Amino acid sequence: MGRRNAVGFGASTAAVFGEVLRHFREGAGLTQEGLAGRIPCDRSHIARVEAGTRVPQDTFAKACDELLGTGGVLGRLWGRIDWYPEVEHPDWFRRRADMDAEAVSLREYQERLVPGLLQTETYARALFSRVAEGENLEERVRARLSRQQRFLAEGGPSYIVVLDESCLRNVVGGPDVMRGQCGALLELGRRPNIRVQVAPAAYPELLRPNVSMSLIELRDGERWVYSESLDRGHFHSDPALYASHSHTYDVLRADSLSTRQTVALIGDVMEGYEHHEQPRSRRDALGQEQLQRGKRRQLRGNRPRFPRRRPGPGQQVP
Repeated sequence: MGRRNAVGFGASTAAVFGEVLRHFREGAGLTQEGLAGRIPCDRSHIARVEAGTRVPQDTFAKACDELLGTGGVLGRLWGRIDWYPEVEHPDWFRRRADMDAEAVSLREYQERLVPGLLQTETYARALFSRVAEGENLEERVRARLSRQQRFLAEGGPSYIVVLDESCLRNVVGGPDVMRGQCGALLELGRRPNIRVQVAPAAYPELLRPNVSMSLIELRDGERWVYSESLDRGHFHSDPALYASHSHTYDVLRADSLSTRQTVALIGDVMEGYEHHEQPRSRRDALGQEQLQRGKRRQLRGNRPRFPRRRPGPGQQVP
């Protein structure tokens, strides 16, 4: 996908949004921390949005409109800004990104990793940091997030995804990142055009595709099956193949967890990540306590032992 605007335009418009947000925040007599507490989000998120270095979601703009009484200014401004004017996708993925820009319907099955259209910024950055750094890393993150905007906008295309449970269990970036990603999945699943379901590990009888797969329907009626191998995308438009994979997908979705059951499972996984670090500290404390107990037992074991007199035959114990 080519660059859509002149270099620097995206940065300036993001900065304008940040300046408008700061204007209304200060007019309401709120600090960055005060506004963050009401949204809620981290204070650093407010700071980066106001500095023009963080791309906010439309839900963030709407929340700020309500809290600051702007009359919807931020939401309208958010919708007019081209947040990703300098995005370049890898050559092998550019065709898929172009399809996302034209799709009227997208159905996906994903294993091991949360699909790109649902990834949080921190999740995407942690994922790409395994293979990139510096500006290359930031470019990949921007490219990943740029694909999401059309599906997250009001009236976005239909997007249905079945996640293998491994997507939730495979830790990317640590418990804090995974906790945020689970929360984002719950939030995204409430959007009218997005449905998220989980194929649980406890259902081994499910007929799952051998690889992650996308079923893409374009505006002109074309239908494509997309899958990936290492650094390569595979496209198939054969109607019989599409019909076969579509049937497999529909059966998988019908046999997977319902939306309500999916919300419960994601909530349980999220709670596990919330308590992940606490048990670690408790385990450390327990380990120290067990170590001290062992030392005390060792000290007792080093005390001199005095032989006990055992009575001989016919003798009584005094």
